[in-house]
Amino acid sequence: MPIQYQDQVNLLKDILSDHQSECCGTVAECEQLERVIKSLMVHSNTNQQSMELLEDIYNYSQTGKYSASLDQHIESHQNQLSQWINDIDTYS
Repeated sequence: MPIQYQDQVNLLKDILSDHQSECCGTVAECEQLERVIKSLMVHSNTNQQSMELLEDIYNYSQTGKYSASLDQHIESHQNQLSQWINDIDTYS
């Protein structure tokens, strides 16, 4: 049974919040971000601003997944993580 839209948004925000607060993460978390984002992008409630936000986060997860140092990648995106978390609250 698929998880509901708001639950997906909460999961997305939780993973990003963990990355921001802990400055570390796993490839599995990046893959989870990608799956959730793909699901959110096909949802009819997703507006253009949200789509752009999701694309940015998707690119972040793709780059992080293949990064030689995921923790360094996360650390270098601290400002974006903060902004994305705030944006998710605004759009959801």
